[in-house]
Amino acid sequence: MATDAWQRTREGVVAIWRRVSPERAESVASELDQTREDVLVARSGEDAQTETEIRAEWQGRVRRLLLVDPSVADELRALLDELSPQNTISDNTVKMRAHATGNGRVYQAARDQHIQES
Repeated sequence: MATDAWQRTREGVVAIWRRVSPERAESVASELDQTREDVLVARSGEDAQTETEIRAEWQGRVRRLLLVDPSVADELRALLDELSPQNTISDNTVKMRAHATGNGRVYQAARDQHIQES
């Protein structure tokens, strides 16, 4: 929750709330900021129970939002897909894919590469 993903999550959630319930958007933004602080404190104290309670609280809020306006489901799903760990590359992850045909060669390296051909 201390990453760029957190900021993107916050912006996305607030945008959804702003569309469905504009009068609550700023309050939701403040509540998300407080939630972030609460989760960071819980994690530093290894307090899994608090994290579970916070997760359940926000799941309830989102569920109620979807009851008010089911059309935001696609927008919420897109936000979750964007933030999914499968779609996020960490600083230490390198993914490469190559395809050579005929006499083609492919050289790939995640770091230094030295090629000596005679």
